[in-house]
Amino acid sequence: MTPRKLAKDELTKDAIIDVARDLFVTEGYRSTSMRKIAQTLKCSHGAIYYHFKNKAELFYEIVEADFKRLDQELDDVMADMASSNDEKIYAILYGFIRFGLTHQKHYEVMFLIRDEELQCKVEDKPNKSYDKFAQTIASLSAKELSPNEIWSLFISMHGFVSHYCRSDIKFDDVKNLASSHAHFLIKAIN
Repeated sequence: MTPRKLAKDELTKDAIIDVARDLFVTEGYRSTSMRKIAQTLKCSHGAIYYHFKNKAELFYEIVEADFKRLDQELDDVMADMASSNDEKIYAILYGFIRFGLTHQKHYEVMFLIRDEELQCKVEDKPNKSYDKFAQTIASLSAKELSPNEIWSLFISMHGFVSHYCRSDIKFDDVKNLASSHAHFLIKAIN
């Protein structure tokens, strides 16, 4: 009989996060417990608590990481010095849709899970990400855009992603439509 592994050696934070994200999306935040996450991972719930003090901390870390990932995509577009401002706007709009449909579970956790217990603590993440998006679009646009115009761009992309998130459709299935949608939105603000 071999000695039991230490909790930190049994599984990684990334493995916990991946399973927890799936459970939060499929079963909801309230129905997902640390025990359920541990059962899915086939480990003790104590091993989960080695990495996260509670379910809320785990959820917040998921949201934080997912928004950092989305914000990094925006930073990457802005770092491309060879692209024109219109090309960058297109890349941002198209990239947002690609991100949402390529990482559907991430997107659902970031934008679509609604739980009163989480709302007040998680709300600043989407707002900060949106502010970064809005400032970037405003800085790239050839004409001055009103806050309502920028919000309409965002909500249009969000609606596109949300529509397809609840189905089995993947980004590759709608990438031409996503491209058309991004071009349509650019025409709307020019």
